[in-house]
Amino acid sequence: MIRLFKHYVPYAVLLLGIVDAVLLVVAGEIGWVVRAHQIGMAVEPIHTRVLQLATFAAALQIALVAVGAYGVASFLSLRFAAARLAVAFSLGVIFQSLIFFLVPALTFWRSNLLYATLIAAVLLVTVRAVLGRLLGGDTFKRRIVVLGAGHRAARILALSQQPGINFVAAGFVAMGEAEAVVDGAVPRADIPNLAAHIVDLNAGEVVLALEERRNALPLKDLLRVRTTGVQVIEISTFLERETGRIDLNSVNPSWLIFSDGFASGRMLSSVFKRAFDIVASLILLAVTLPIILVTALAIKLESRGPAFYRQRRVGLYNQGFDILKLRSMRQDAEIAGKAVWAAEDDPRITRIGRFIRKVRIDELPQTWTVLRGEMSFVGPRPERPQFVDELETYLPYYAERHMVKPGITGWAQINYPYGASIEDARHKLEYDLYYAKNYSPFLDMLILLQTLRVVLWPTGAR
Repeated sequence: MIRLFKHYVPYAVLLLGIVDAVLLVVAGEIGWVVRAHQIGMAVEPIHTRVLQLATFAAALQIALVAVGAYGVASFLSLRFAAARLAVAFSLGVIFQSLIFFLVPALTFWRSNLLYATLIAAVLLVTVRAVLGRLLGGDTFKRRIVVLGAGHRAARILALSQQPGINFVAAGFVAMGEAEAVVDGAVPRADIPNLAAHIVDLNAGEVVLALEERRNALPLKDLLRVRTTGVQVIEISTFLERETGRIDLNSVNPSWLIFSDGFASGRMLSSVFKRAFDIVASLILLAVTLPIILVTALAIKLESRGPAFYRQRRVGLYNQGFDILKLRSMRQDAEIAGKAVWAAEDDPRITRIGRFIRKVRIDELPQTWTVLRGEMSFVGPRPERPQFVDELETYLPYYAERHMVKPGITGWAQINYPYGASIEDARHKLEYDLYYAKNYSPFLDMLILLQTLRVVLWPTGAR
């Protein structure tokens, strides 16, 4: 993987993204030239339409990211990839039509756009048919050797067997564990030269997965391995990189303290984020106000009670605030104000409520909370005080998620279904900690784009 703006991106995804960008520019140019020849127009030098080509490629590539066209499934299934491409091109055309309406000079004319889009669709599908198996195979995966054969090492073995994972477990070395659970692990005593053994396996990285590190670190072995050019990485850092979350089963306070991340120099990023929140919330409120009002009327017609309701949540630095939402449950959903976890097919949810939850319309009034500065568009979802007290008792590091401003959408929301239990909260906390540790405007933009995928394919909404 490569790290861009503190976020890990697989080499295969980066390569496919670069290939797509080049092909989109090529398709735009071919479409323009073909149409120019059809109408007998002189073909001007390419530098005269650089802006149009850049707009065409950028609009479609942003749409590709938004619909999840670079996800794991796109490398494993051509049918899945083609379906996501179809949606992405539809969104890209709509986006370019809007740009044409606002600034015509930045885009192609409609006929040029049609030709360029059709050519681009053919090229991108062809690339995925030809390179999909290669990019999804072992060619771009890092080969690792795991030091350890206990339960931690077994977790890495299980992870390596999942589809679309970005590494290959080339071998396991048992380091004298009292309980070795990885079959086929080679005992350290049977390896005369550990560094040579790792080089022979063509591994580029060694992962420390020892069950007990105190007085157990093989420092001499690790030094020799490192001087051969092989990277040495601790299991918590390895799992963070490969899964996009901070694994609570392996992490410890010292790792959180001494690892990179949680940067203090966020002043400029915070200013940019707040400016974006203000501008975006004003625009979104203006655009979605008719939707909010129509939905509120439908809620009133279906069931008794107010269309809007306020709910207490815990925000930045554990400060309480109220969020505004469209009511999706019966008025008597929570007797005496006692908080209750949402459940699958929850009977308290109304018919209108089920629909607006699926498409996230019930969240739109929270834009007002963003404008007031109590929330951001991107951040950990704020939880109710009753649940926070319970979760802080059961989950380590839960309080640390309140060190960043909560948001309407977040890294956990686009990577994990709706949480309705302590175990769900645990998984979502792992994603929230990753976001807090690796925050950057780039990650915010990625989350905002990927939120569209969650809206279009609302798996897990309750």
